[in-house]
Amino acid sequence: MSRDNAIADEKKRLVQEREQVLEELGHLREFMQAEVDVEPDEGDAEIFEREKNAALIAVLERKLQDVDSALRSIAKGEYGICERCGKPIESGRLEVKPDATLCVSCQTEVERLARRNRPAARQIEW
Repeated sequence: MSRDNAIADEKKRLVQEREQVLEELGHLREFMQAEVDVEPDEGDAEIFEREKNAALIAVLERKLQDVDSALRSIAKGEYGICERCGKPIESGRLEVKPDATLCVSCQTEVERLARRNRPAARQIEW
């Protein structure tokens, strides 16, 4: 399969994924707009469900941003090129994570640097 065909297939897949995410977001937002009738005895379950849905909305919004970013990369002719080193991103990586912007090597390095820069856990002294 040529690179152009692979990118066209990926664009189609990303567009479908975007539609699914938008549909899920619509349902969750609609649910979140419903009034909460909190009764002291059983209100916790409803509140827990709303908090869970709010977290899911945040995850889906991030996914939507990633998909939109990948679609913009396709439009610019930059899809599948690592933003860090400029080399092609492995096709297997793009199959698993079509919105990837870094090759495996650069992603590993970025994660390693992020871990190194994270503040060390404070020791509790008793």
